[in-house]
Amino acid sequence: MSELVIVESPAKSKTIEKYLGKNYHVVSSKGHIRDLATTGKYGLGIDIENGFIPTYVPIKGKSKDIATLKKLASASDKVILATDPDREGEAISWHLYDELGLNEEKSARVVFNEITKDVVVDAMKHPRKIDMDLVKSQETRRMLDRIIGFRLSKLMQRKTGGKSAGRVQSVALKLVVDREREILAFIPEEYWTIEADFKDFTASLEKYHDKKIEIKTEIEANAILEKLSKSFKIASVEEKEKEKKPKDPFRTSTLQQMAANRLNFSSSKTMQIAQKLYEGMNIGSETVGLITYMRTDSTRLSSTFVADVKNYISGKYGQEYVGSIKASKEPKNAQDAHEAIRPTSIMRTPESIKEYLSSDEYKLYRLIYIRTLAYLMSNAKTLATTLNLENNGYMFKATGSVLKFNGYLKVYGEYEENEDILLPDFKNYHSDVLIADKIEKFQHFTKPAPRYTEASLIKEMESLGIGRPSTYATIMKTILDRGYVRLEDKKFYPTEIGFETTDKLQEFFSNIVNVEYTANMETELDEIADHKINNVEVLQKFYDEFAPLVDKAFKEMAKKEPEKTGEACPECGSDLVLRKGKYGEFTACSNYPTCKYIKKETKEIKKLATCPKCKHDIIARKTKKGKTFYGCSNFPKCNYATWYEPTGETCPKCQNLLVTKNKHILCEECGYIK
Repeated sequence: MSELVIVESPAKSKTIEKYLGKNYHVVSSKGHIRDLATTGKYGLGIDIENGFIPTYVPIKGKSKDIATLKKLASASDKVILATDPDREGEAISWHLYDELGLNEEKSARVVFNEITKDVVVDAMKHPRKIDMDLVKSQETRRMLDRIIGFRLSKLMQRKTGGKSAGRVQSVALKLVVDREREILAFIPEEYWTIEADFKDFTASLEKYHDKKIEIKTEIEANAILEKLSKSFKIASVEEKEKEKKPKDPFRTSTLQQMAANRLNFSSSKTMQIAQKLYEGMNIGSETVGLITYMRTDSTRLSSTFVADVKNYISGKYGQEYVGSIKASKEPKNAQDAHEAIRPTSIMRTPESIKEYLSSDEYKLYRLIYIRTLAYLMSNAKTLATTLNLENNGYMFKATGSVLKFNGYLKVYGEYEENEDILLPDFKNYHSDVLIADKIEKFQHFTKPAPRYTEASLIKEMESLGIGRPSTYATIMKTILDRGYVRLEDKKFYPTEIGFETTDKLQEFFSNIVNVEYTANMETELDEIADHKINNVEVLQKFYDEFAPLVDKAFKEMAKKEPEKTGEACPECGSDLVLRKGKYGEFTACSNYPTCKYIKKETKEIKKLATCPKCKHDIIARKTKKGKTFYGCSNFPKCNYATWYEPTGETCPKCQNLLVTKNKHILCEECGYIK
């Protein structure tokens, strides 16, 4: 009996085939095989009038892959659909099921959260049907994104300088634009603080007669200083033992944030590396997935893994370092439940596999490993001391803390600031009066909220409930690639076109392109996945509100005037302007269509050598697919061409052209090497 297993990634297929043995053939679909067509009304590929029925077509370039998969499926006794354990993966499995003409008798769906032999082999023992609620949720998201993306992008291209708009992308951009406007409108306010310096510590002015004090001017600060002496009375000393808990294991968003802050990785880079660690790495003795699935919003850890880690901690660090955290309750079918992002084995320490990983792979794996290990270790314990000092009715406060037991900080200390600030033992102090070395005033100004970084924007989006783990990196890349924002010192600055696009969308679509609407839509997608609401009803409700707004915007939105070049049209005297066309920007008459003048752009063509056949110039040219080659300017009369750039020299043996090939200067005709 032979079984065909289809996964998404070629790297994953190689790893899994080694686990399953000779009766299984594991192949890759290389991601999605189908997408919405671009036919029908507005090119949406969706029959809106008849219940939002999608039309799917093979993705360009995938026809050969589909034909191969069909051939393999027909020759197999059973087809196992083992794509990723999320809605996107469920949808890919359904597309494969439908496109390959499978049936329930001959096929099954399995999922696994990690790619290790035990987990994969066990997953094969628990096949199930495709979850059509998950498929409908993904399908609804895709149709919403297609409708909004196509309609708003076309609108932006026609009316503004913008290239695209999207359901979540435009809301993320709005957050950046709104923050920038807050910063530009912010008026700093002056305030002052007063500090008393002692030999071993500093105390800050907090209150006056038990009322919080605010000092807004230097005059107020000077008035207070005049009332203070250098003698301070100890009003109270409080000591309290506090416990510091470890942070949760990583979700997708928190991993991206931490990798950005600590490793200086973009969200895209983080996900690319995490994907490799998940799919399987050769670590000498075996090929194995090093981490669990990296697209998750769960912090759950399996009971088996928790038990293994607690045993590891006890053996390596001692029982006092074992945390009291209990494993989350397992769902009925454990293979369906996402866990947090964790190492697949606590025994694979970062140092033990360092030689098999690149520098960046090692850094990210170590971050995930240490975070998970620390989470299952005991709390750190500190002794916090608060000293209150009184001076003529003014109360000053100094705080300090001492680490009494490091707990999880034993492994996580480098990722967390934890400096001891030790105060003297005032309980047994010989006097209740302290003499300050000096008392000083300091001027400050209030600051606006900081500009977003990738990490803080992802954190904000997650807290607002917009986007999902699989979308954050794509959104960051899109708003950058579209030129809506720029990165400077790791901070997002909206561009002129970013401001314009946001303003136009808010003018006509403020009811839809906003945080609340987008967050509610994410909730409805979750409810579709949970079989609580009907997906067609969600789509219809959205479209009934969206369609009239689009029609109104196409009619009433003011079109951005093209930029003038400062030149006059040689044919009619009107201004020449910059316009955008299919092949890029060009200069034309502003009086179009009355005047159809287009300025011919003359590009200087660099002569690289003299053609050995006809003595015309050799110049760089492009094939239809955009690949560069070097040919005679006298084409088609002369057909001389080469893929390699000519040096301008001739061969001393045969007088042909010398070219640069694989870092060597040589003659293609006779083989001479310089």
